[in-house]
Amino acid sequence: MQEKYIPAEIEAKWQERWFAENTFKTVADETKEKYYVLEMFPYPSGNLHMGHVRNYAIGDVLARFKTMTGYNVLHPMGWDAFGMPAENAAIQRNIHPADWTYSNIENMKKQQKQLGLSYDWGREVATCREDYYRWTQELFLLFLERGLAYKKEAKVNWCEQCRTVLANEQVIEGRCWRCDSQVVKKNLSQWFFKITDYADRLLEDLDLLSGWPERVKTMQQNWIGRSEGTEFCFAVKDFPAETIDVYTTRVDTVYGVSYVVLAPEHPLVERLLMKSDRADEVRAFVDSVRNLNEIDRTGENVEKVGVFTGTYAIHPLTGREVPIWVANYVLYEYGTGAVMGVPAHDDRDYLFAHKYGLPRPVVIRPSAGEAPVDAAFTEDGVLIDSGDHTELSSAEAREAITREFTERGIGAKRVNYRLRDWLVSRQRYWGTPIPVIYCPDCGIVPVPKEDLPVRLPEDVQFESQATSPLETNAEFYHTTCPRCGKAARRETDTMDTFIDSSWYYLRYCDANNDKQAFAKDKADYWMAVDQYIGGIEHAILHLLYARFFMKVLRDAGMATASEPFERLLTQGMVLKDGGKMSKSKGNVVSPEEIVKKYGADTARLFILFAAPPERDLEWSDRGVEGAYRFLNRVWRIVDRYLAMPVAARELQPAETDLRRVLHRAVDKVTHDLDGRFNFNTAISMIMELVNAMHAYADARTDIEAGFRDELLRDLLIMLAPFTPHITEELWQAIGAPESSVHAAAWPQVDEAALAVATLEIAVQVNGRVRDTLTLAVDAPASEAEAAALALPRVQEFTAGKTVRKVIVVPNKIVNIVVG
Repeated sequence: MQEKYIPAEIEAKWQERWFAENTFKTVADETKEKYYVLEMFPYPSGNLHMGHVRNYAIGDVLARFKTMTGYNVLHPMGWDAFGMPAENAAIQRNIHPADWTYSNIENMKKQQKQLGLSYDWGREVATCREDYYRWTQELFLLFLERGLAYKKEAKVNWCEQCRTVLANEQVIEGRCWRCDSQVVKKNLSQWFFKITDYADRLLEDLDLLSGWPERVKTMQQNWIGRSEGTEFCFAVKDFPAETIDVYTTRVDTVYGVSYVVLAPEHPLVERLLMKSDRADEVRAFVDSVRNLNEIDRTGENVEKVGVFTGTYAIHPLTGREVPIWVANYVLYEYGTGAVMGVPAHDDRDYLFAHKYGLPRPVVIRPSAGEAPVDAAFTEDGVLIDSGDHTELSSAEAREAITREFTERGIGAKRVNYRLRDWLVSRQRYWGTPIPVIYCPDCGIVPVPKEDLPVRLPEDVQFESQATSPLETNAEFYHTTCPRCGKAARRETDTMDTFIDSSWYYLRYCDANNDKQAFAKDKADYWMAVDQYIGGIEHAILHLLYARFFMKVLRDAGMATASEPFERLLTQGMVLKDGGKMSKSKGNVVSPEEIVKKYGADTARLFILFAAPPERDLEWSDRGVEGAYRFLNRVWRIVDRYLAMPVAARELQPAETDLRRVLHRAVDKVTHDLDGRFNFNTAISMIMELVNAMHAYADARTDIEAGFRDELLRDLLIMLAPFTPHITEELWQAIGAPESSVHAAAWPQVDEAALAVATLEIAVQVNGRVRDTLTLAVDAPASEAEAAALALPRVQEFTAGKTVRKVIVVPNKIVNIVVG
């Protein structure tokens, strides 16, 4: 082996060989237990950042470890390649989105290969390629066939000057990013997926996900937001044909209603204003809030504001007139678009009523203790001033009042969800075309499967005044109806890119299939993903949509698994100077620079050693240098042991001690990697082994031949998942029989090697350590006591004193109590 460790030379050599020999190709093998490890695929933005490196390094360690422990491992990679940034680049840089995207893919793929990642590149997918989005379109048609895709009107950001729809990212302080005109909300007919049909299953099956962080499951549970309550209606004074429906989980507080609130978009608002002397004021308020997004209206720190409509609702139990308001915090898309205001028993209502001087009648008292002063009492209690329901408990009152509403035909018990159907239409170009045709006679007509894919045309205009860029290509837009043959038009919306990432893990199972999205037997062999790895920012939408897709495809008989991801690891961020790396802060560390200076193995080792994977990692230049120095120590120790004379004899005591350290390392590293992800402590144990090897080499002139081979072999195997290049090079140097360290079997712990004949235990006098004592393992207490009292150092502290008690904890400590 060469004398000096030169990462640039050995890493390029092994990367080229692995790629040329297709080392990491995977095929289904029924004789082996499968293991599917998957990192969330990236958007091809152009360059990897350290967060990517951390994500991929975690997955790569696991994939390599599982391969060496005998599993048939699937470890693929691909590109979430559709989306807004490519379209923006087309506008800003006058480059086609496809050219920009594919150029970025090539660059990022090169960077991934430089990291030595063990991907099966034969399964690579890119969601923007026809061989992928053709199947995304077919899955859309499946949803349509099963009644899970439908159209309805929904609001979009609309620029009147540009005559086009804007994404939320293109609205800057309420204005268009292109022309700076005011952006308004406009209703547009759009496609939705009925994810709400699966709300209960999505919620219930969270219990199956024992390998997911509780935090993520709680976030999904809250997002689905199942609640049981009562829906009932208020009559409207002077409008006998109108009612206002509300839903509440606290119908026991209904006697405390002092106002009702409508969403600004509620269709009843305009009808009420026909008999109101406040019409101008209300319309001005509605105009001021209707174009704000949900966060700007309902965020925790957003002030709750409203306006009185000048009209009244009739309380269903008391007959009392209740003022009807319009407020920013009520959204028409959520619930019924109206809420009852109970200021004495709801924190938000309390603040709103206080602001506008509305009554706050108390109708619930605590079962014990005093009600809060100057605050809402929001807990269950006992009803007061509540008509026939006074003195009922909250639980009893909820049942009784709901029963009364049901009997009167003005309400009923309801289950409600925070979850809303998934809006999947995007008025963008760079996405999967929705495979639907609009015929004047036949209506909505699915594109026949044999006519798929509906190809994205290359020639579109991004600056023209069109709802979607696809409208600007006449050849694409104008078509014929596949049913009647008459002139028709294509759908010009494209799909939300979350659809692309909702099934990609299934395509990896059968990535080259040109007859179907994936074969069921291939999916059933590999699914579910055993370990999924990605950022916490995807805890809700991506993961929820992927779970939804998996359940639909199972119901359609396309797969057996009911959940896509068995276990989930959400890795922490990579920080520098206490903050997230960003160009604006000037604290970005380029992976390419680190690889060029220190090598990919150093970058991987540092990022895996610096912190547990689920925690944030603080970047440290000194830490990187330390990882590089350690790999140089590994290089030197292998060289020293190869040069050391070997002896044919029994193991000497020093060799027995070193072998004990070796098998402690095997035991520790195996347990740390096998489902625990304690990469930092595993690496620390390997470092301890390397230190012990150097200490042995400093003190000894030879080594038993068989032990030397075992030592070097096991060291390189344990280090290989973390640093694949240096270990592959050193593997060749030690002359191991396997062609690659990554094809070698993981070492087994020799329990006999861990056994020790003697132990060093502490000796205390009155609780303070005064000396140590070496005893045989499990030595009798009498022997330990006698040996401890005989120690000269102990006798210094017991001379002239009475030994009152000697406490012996076997194999651990001797404590002598004197007085």
